[in-house]
Order: sequence, then C-alpha cells, then structure tokens
Amino acid sequence: MADRDETPDERFDRNWNELLQELRVAQTGVQILFAFLLTIPFNQRFAEITDVQRATYIVTLLLTALATLCLIAPVSHHRILFRRGRKKELVEASSNLASVGLVFLWLSVVGAVFLVFEIVVAMSWAIAVGAALGVSFIVVWYVFPTLKR
Repeated sequence: MADRDETPDERFDRNWNELLQELRVAQTGVQILFAFLLTIPFNQRFAEITDVQRATYIVTLLLTALATLCLIAPVSHHRILFRRGRKKELVEASSNLASVGLVFLWLSVVGAVFLVFEIVVAMSWAIAVGAALGVSFIVVWYVFPTLKR
C-alpha cells in the first residue's frame, strides 16, 4: 500500500510474516486431514469398501498430499533462499504456492466429507453434502473476499 511508511524490504518482511501466519492455520488443517486419511486403510472395514469409495479415497488422499506439498513448500524455499537477498521472490512464490495449496485443501476437505457420507449414509447424501460444501467453500473463501476488495 502506498500509504505505509516502509521500504520495499520492510514490506516484503511484513508480507512474509503475514503469509507465515496464514500458512500456520492451513498447515494445521491439512496435516490433521492427511493423518486421518493415512490411517483409514488400516481400519478393518476398509477391505469392505466399494470400488467407487476406494477411488474417492485415493483421489482425496492425493489431493491432500498435493495440499501438503504446496502449503509446506514455502518452508523449504525459505531454507534454500535464506539470507540470499531473495525475499521478494520468496514472498511471490510462497504466496502462489499457498493459493494453489488452498485449492487442493478445499477439494480435499470436500472429498473427505463426501467419502464419509458415502460410506456412512448414502451416495445421494454424499453428492448433496459434497456439492453444498464445495459451493460453501467457494463462497466463503473466494467470493466474499473478492467482493470486499
């Protein structure tokens, strides 16, 4: 913002710190979801799931792995670029990774909830709840903030 009294380096430092705070929230969510998904195959009932449920599980697991990859990648980037005067590039790349990671996280959460409803209730409920949840994420995560810009 032009009304802040800060140098470009101070702005990149502030942006980096704000991004780290955002990533901490997202990383916690994706790590809990990933841990949950990694334990499912060790449940005795897992052998009884249908092919559609197995496919839903695999896709959701992969989406969660991709969310984890993108949301934790800024840590690795920071380690490699630390003290190299590349804060601008670090902030830009990490911001892009966070945006992509949030999309994967959104799809992962919808997939996990879809899977649970598919197994516990019925496919029709899974579709209805998954669609409603998917739209809710889009509205709350993307439409509301875009309207406030």
